[in-house]
This record gives sequence, structure tokens and C-alpha cells, in this order.
Amino acid sequence: MARSRQAPKKKRRSPRQARAGETVALILEAAAQILEAGGLEAFTTNAVAERAGVSIGSLYQYFANKKALLLALAQQEIRSTLGALKRPEADQSPEERVRYTVRAIINAFRGRLRVRKAVVEAIVASGTGIEMMPPVAAFIAHYPRTLIPTLTDEQVFVLSRALLGTIRSAVLDQQPFFGSRAFEDELVRLGASYLNAIVASPPR
Repeated sequence: MARSRQAPKKKRRSPRQARAGETVALILEAAAQILEAGGLEAFTTNAVAERAGVSIGSLYQYFANKKALLLALAQQEIRSTLGALKRPEADQSPEERVRYTVRAIINAFRGRLRVRKAVVEAIVASGTGIEMMPPVAAFIAHYPRTLIPTLTDEQVFVLSRALLGTIRSAVLDQQPFFGSRAFEDELVRLGASYLNAIVASPPR
């Protein structure tokens, strides 16, 4: 008996070629401009395609829907943050290293406020917030081993969620102090105090 053949699923194009990459960049920038100008109410795939100067069909070759566009913007911001964290200074003190990382994460959310808010909401709604953990894990990995042992999975989880959860809430609430030195100082106090407490009372 002949096996029934299933039609192969269509795979969405990957922006491998230079022209495709330029198209994706245009679409993402257009999406950011639409969000900043009119918020989520004005954010439609048709509006983004028109702003980017591409057909709606071309947009759908790369992004399945609005959610995919928002997640792509989120991933773009995450990559930007990770790139900023690849240049730590070897002679930084523990507190300076925490401040360096906190500042880089905050900077990733600065700029176009409506865009940042929409991006964070997209991350929360999709349940992919775990993708925001690498920036925090970066400074933990570089933390001087003479001062602190390797952190447990539980400690990494608590510290990562504490810092990123606070930043995320400030973005969603559109707090006026976001980006201020005082807010940065409190985040540094939170991270450095937690790490110092682990040093003072290591797990048995």
C-alpha cells in the first residue's frame, strides 16, 4: 500500500544574502518607527511594509506576523546588549563589574521608549524572557574566582531575575527615574550586596 505523501512545509527565508539582510533591517527599522510614532495601536504588518517600502508579501517572507516582528526587535536589542558586554576590563573591581553590566543592560532599553515597552511586553507574552539572562550571566562568569566561587544554578537564577525583573518593571511602568544614576546605583547595590553575601556565607 503506497504511503500517503505529505506536502513539505514551507520554510521561511533566512536573511543570508546581503540584499535579504538589508530588507530585514529596513523592515525592523520601519517597525520601530511605527511603534514609536503610534504605539501598538498603529502597529500592523501593512503599516510596517508601507513604511519600509516593501510589499506585504516580502514582509511575510521573513516574519510570520506582528509577534514575530516584535520578537525580532527584542532579539536585536539583546544582541546589542551582549555586544556591549564583550569588552570588560580585567582590573575592574567586583562592584565596578556589576555597574558595567547594569549600565549596559539599561542602555539597551534607552532611546525610543514606546519601542522598548512593546519589545519587553513581547518578551513577557512569549515566555522567552530567559533569553535576557546571558547579559547578567556574563559578569557572573567574569567575576574574579579569588573573590567568589562558581555560583549555583539557583544563585544565578535569583540574581538574574532580580536585576532583569527590576529593569523590566521600570520599562513597563515607564518610570521617570529609568536611566538615572540613582536607579543604576540601587541596581548595583542589589547585585553587589547579593554577591558579597554569598562570599561571606558560602553554601555548605
